[in-house]
Amino acid sequence: MSKNEIDCCQEHHVHENLVDFVNEHSPKEDVIYDLAELFKVFGDSTRLRILIVLFEAEVCVCDIAQALNMTQSAISHQLRILKQNKLVKSRRDGKTVYYSLADDHVYNIIGQGLEHIVE
Repeated sequence: MSKNEIDCCQEHHVHENLVDFVNEHSPKEDVIYDLAELFKVFGDSTRLRILIVLFEAEVCVCDIAQALNMTQSAISHQLRILKQNKLVKSRRDGKTVYYSLADDHVYNIIGQGLEHIVE
């Protein structure tokens, strides 16, 4: 068997009790759709690079643009998407707007993703 093949059962037998349990405890379709949309946001490497910067520190758009060697306009566009998806938040201090990850959930997602990749 090649590494791309998937092992399958040699005979067809459905474990109805397990299927019923899974169906009873699975999220509704609209929740699954929203989760898929959230993962699409994480699927963009630029947005992910921004999230990695914010994983390390609260910074302004100028700092993110400099760290990622991108324009402030490009960063602002991606931050808007991240903010709409409740992954980042902002705060104003005088004329400067600082961005950070929205909450511990986002820190955990980024942290666990990084941990998984480097294993």
